Amino acid sequence: MPIVGGLDLHRKQVTFDVVDTATGVCERGRIAPADRESFRFWLAGFEGQPVDLAVEGCTGWRFVVEECQAAGVHAHLAEPADVAGLKGRRQHAKTDRFDARHLRELLEAGNLPECWIPPQHVLEVRAKVRLYKDLLEERGGWQQRIHATLFHLGAPAQPDLLGPDPDRLVRLAALSPATRQTTVVALRMIDCLDRELITLRAEIVAFGRRQPGCLALQNEYGIGALTSVVIWSEMGDARRFANSRNAVRHTGLDISVYSSDGKRSRGHLTPARAADVALGGCLKLVASPRRRTSPYHAYYEQVARRVGKQRAALSVARKLARRCHHRLRALGDDAFAPVA
Repeated sequence: MPIVGGLDLHRKQVTFDVVDTATGVCERGRIAPADRESFRFWLAGFEGQPVDLAVEGCTGWRFVVEECQAAGVHAHLAEPADVAGLKGRRQHAKTDRFDARHLRELLEAGNLPECWIPPQHVLEVRAKVRLYKDLLEERGGWQQRIHATLFHLGAPAQPDLLGPDPDRLVRLAALSPATRQTTVVALRMIDCLDRELITLRAEIVAFGRRQPGCLALQNEYGIGALTSVVIWSEMGDARRFANSRNAVRHTGLDISVYSSDGKRSRGHLTPARAADVALGGCLKLVASPRRRTSPYHAYYEQVARRVGKQRAALSVARKLARRCHHRLRALGDDAFAPVA
């Protein structure tokens, strides 16, 4: 690696720390504004030279990695949490220059904790999956607003809120003129979100019915065309995990226990990145351990008697995550084959 560098991303600028290992010359500075054109112009200065650049896997990494790949620069995507852990105890103020230098030093020493860089078609599908999740959450938020409005005015409870006749909510006598308007707006927003969700769901399901990795995941109980795409896009290349336990930890479903000198805290879920919330939630949803037809029902009942139903459901979801890991790993390169 003759030229090694680290990049610290922000919305307004990209701070860089680059060193030529052959001559020892170090260059530091900022690229502003932080967009494709400015970054592409900066990369042009390394044309024809072997360059390795490290960037954290935070918001903005996609355009940086794509421009590096187009320019023939070897990009390394670092795991933010692991990079922060390698900084040790802070002896000075945190600055952008220090973060860029830290990435460069880790890369130069061969200690950079790297992430998997998904292919272009995986990134596109992942963006659709996360959009679908965001729309679902927003739809649920509007439903909760309606429930809260009705309860605040003392209206009768509505278990089937969006049933055959949702307009009945507007006609409830307990509503005041302002809260009636609130309910009308909420129903309109839900209708709009439903239309977007139907279109987006159809696209995701159509992809899941053709992609080899998604089809392999659908052999597991409870995983359909939609949920297989969620697991496929968020779990990524299973070969990067040394074992299935690491794959479970990636989902955020692993249980952490602190134990020291006879003291032991209660187990809790490992903190998951926002990107992995969809993956862990999907696995918990499709496990369906309470159904007697589920192959995990006997295991669920056994664990539930010992530690409770909630932790038993998590155990089933972790078991399903391991099985998904093995299925994707067995397919190799075909697991992420693009489809038309």
